[in-house]
Amino acid sequence: MLIPSVRRKLRKAAIIGEQCAMPSNSIHSGAPDAPEVGLFVTCLVDMIRPRIGFAAIDLLHRAGCKVVVPRAQTCCGQPAFNSGDRGHARVIAKTVVKTFEKFDYVVAPSGSCAATIKVHYPELFAEDAGWRKRAEDLAARTFELLSFLVDVRSFRPEDISLRASATYHDSCSGLRELGVKAQPRLLLEAIEGLNLIPLPGHDVCCGFGGTFCLKYPSISNAIVDDKARAVEGVKADLLLGGDLGCLMNMAGKLHRRGAPARVFHAAEVIAGMADGPAIGEEA
Repeated sequence: MLIPSVRRKLRKAAIIGEQCAMPSNSIHSGAPDAPEVGLFVTCLVDMIRPRIGFAAIDLLHRAGCKVVVPRAQTCCGQPAFNSGDRGHARVIAKTVVKTFEKFDYVVAPSGSCAATIKVHYPELFAEDAGWRKRAEDLAARTFELLSFLVDVRSFRPEDISLRASATYHDSCSGLRELGVKAQPRLLLEAIEGLNLIPLPGHDVCCGFGGTFCLKYPSISNAIVDDKARAVEGVKADLLLGGDLGCLMNMAGKLHRRGAPARVFHAAEVIAGMADGPAIGEEA
């Protein structure tokens, strides 16, 4: 469930629940037949960085979509799935499917959550024909945010400028399970004044891995230390990515090392919302 404070704010930006009135800015002008997108906010965005959710809503509006934030949405079930608890993962997956299957598309500002729905939900119901069909149908309409903007909506940011240098980290799930690589770079390269610097080892894990960093902290720390050194080496002003878990992990290590790079979700930059505190900075 969305926490109340975030729910109230998101209601002003989109629609929450079936009974909420449509705000005038929830449909992009000139698109009366706009596709209806169910925004899967994700647990981390909901609890830690709602600004990413607001950036996603803004970008989807600009891309000509109607955006709905379902009140009843929950975790995607990835922690249970990755821990081998298939039983509880199925319970959660059924809730997600029932909540989101009415929308034209499901979009998440996270490759890992989107991949859980798109790749792993059909696997969870391999022996249940009815639920497998529903899971496969939802999977076909589920996308990571940046890939949806580029591949489905052919969107490019306009009138956005940022005088800064940035480097980009590819999260494991987004890259390997969903093929998200070129899309964020195409969007970022369209921003006037932003100098995108290649990151050595951009496709190497940052060490987060959800519960991996809790189960294997010493290995996780060694991996993220290597990543932080790579970020420091390119001397970029900003470190960007598409998964908040990865970004939190890297931001924490960079802060502990005293590195100057500021960390943002790519959606925040593309939406022109990089003027506030970076991830890990005090408000």
